[in-house]
Amino acid sequence: MEFLYEYGLFLAKAVTFVAAFVIIVASVVGAANRQKPGKGHLEIASLNEQLKDITNYARSVLLDKASMKKLAKQQKKEAKDKDKEKQDRSRLFVIEFKGSMDAHEVERLREEVTAILCVAESQDEVLVKLESGGGVVHGYGLAAAQLHRIKDKGIKLTVSVDKVAASGGYMMACVADNLLASRFAYIGSIGVLAQLPNFHKVLKKNDIEFEQHTAGAYKRTLTVFGENTDEGREKFREEIEEIHVLFKDWVSEQRSQMDIEKVATGEFWPGVKAKELGLVDTIMTSDDYILSAYPDKEIYSVKYSHKKNMAEKLGMSFASVAQQQLMRLWSQTRTWFH
Repeated sequence: MEFLYEYGLFLAKAVTFVAAFVIIVASVVGAANRQKPGKGHLEIASLNEQLKDITNYARSVLLDKASMKKLAKQQKKEAKDKDKEKQDRSRLFVIEFKGSMDAHEVERLREEVTAILCVAESQDEVLVKLESGGGVVHGYGLAAAQLHRIKDKGIKLTVSVDKVAASGGYMMACVADNLLASRFAYIGSIGVLAQLPNFHKVLKKNDIEFEQHTAGAYKRTLTVFGENTDEGREKFREEIEEIHVLFKDWVSEQRSQMDIEKVATGEFWPGVKAKELGLVDTIMTSDDYILSAYPDKEIYSVKYSHKKNMAEKLGMSFASVAQQQLMRLWSQTRTWFH
């Protein structure tokens, strides 16, 4: 009886949780349908000021009072001279791109690039801190085109890869006038991948028919539920090869000194090896590059942020609560089975 009681109690909790889950999801979806997407806004921050604050704090801890007093007088004098020189100094604009499979971050990148191009001058420079393992061709193609806009305006473009720039990520990175990579960053993967499951045999085994009607011989080459043909497979492979050729041509256009056939195998390499192959120019992290420009340049981070609407906020809160509840139920389940 005790066994049945504990089982019934656990089952009641599980049903209650599922019911609450459905109600909250319905509320979030309803709110999302009623609200317009939140508008974005541009955020520009001085990295010089941030680095200055870090330096001053470190000095306050390490230097004695006499040294700090002497340094303060020196800085006050230098500040007056720097204010006069500030207008003449070149600027380094820093933007970050962390790409996902669908490359939806390109919408934010467009806004950031446009904002920079509205104010940048020929002596200025743009640093893109890039991190992406690649994704859809059309999304990363557009992202690469956004970076090329900077070069088209005659502004120096530096791309820094601290972790990974593979496939579509490298399609973007290779646009740079100066391509940096950390020693162990993954670089390359100049190739194309396409894959999909096929459930035709499962449907056939269960006497389920699937119909698909198209107009045009190659409107659909491969299908998930229908029976695929050798002709369709061959056409699909041709299309993939065409995209690979376009990818190689793009990289060759950006980095003409590189042996494209040697590196366009779909492989990726750590930063050091990538430099030997001509995939990158310099082994350096983005942090070191920014420090090398400070304080000679005015350095600004540029970020376009989307304001979350109520539905998005509720969704994030709900995800956190749901995760906690699931973990709690799981722990109870484990205890009960023991």
